[in-house]
Amino acid sequence: MTDPRHPSLICVPGEIRSARLLLRPLQEADAEQVLEALQESREHLAPWLSWPPKVQDLDDARDLCIRWAAKWSLRTDLGIGIFSTADGRFLGATGLHDPNWDLRAFEIGYWLRTSAVGAGYVSEAVQLQTVVAFEVLDARRVEIRCDPHNLHSRRVPERLGIPLEGHLRNAWLDPLGNVRDTLVFAATPQDYPRLRDAWQVTSVWVRPPVEGGLRTAGLGHFQVAFAR
Repeated sequence: MTDPRHPSLICVPGEIRSARLLLRPLQEADAEQVLEALQESREHLAPWLSWPPKVQDLDDARDLCIRWAAKWSLRTDLGIGIFSTADGRFLGATGLHDPNWDLRAFEIGYWLRTSAVGAGYVSEAVQLQTVVAFEVLDARRVEIRCDPHNLHSRRVPERLGIPLEGHLRNAWLDPLGNVRDTLVFAATPQDYPRLRDAWQVTSVWVRPPVEGGLRTAGLGHFQVAFAR
């Protein structure tokens, strides 16, 4: 991949799709669904995330969606929503966060609304983004960090076979100010063929034709299928 001088010009699929999920940047029109998801999930998210209490009304949610979309466009953070392909319902959010474009390293984070937990949506969203990271963005490192006691989060990389690299002691402060540890899971290009084979993935980037010699930063959609 030829690296543009400006990260905002790096080509990233505008959508990532599977049979069940659509991952895409948030839009202002998503604000009502985002607020609804946060309202039902505050107790579930409170031990792990500090920002949800800042989103209390529709304007807060609109602002959140606009800021996430702006960061995605600038490639300073690739946060995206998780939507059901069946009915368009907003299920939660994820993303390739804190991108280091020089190294091509990313951290996947995620949260789900309470009523969507237990259906495997996060595991699938992580698979979809991992495929895009290595096959489109030429990733050298994709990592997941989580608290050892956040069982829902840690079971995702464990279930997917992403290697555990380390246990960092006293690594972060939780929303209540408690000192907590962090587990670091990470995949590299050496790990990816094994993961791809285990996941039984096929993928294709459906890209529209380029018009007028211009390269659009968010091109088409990336389709992933699993042989399950």
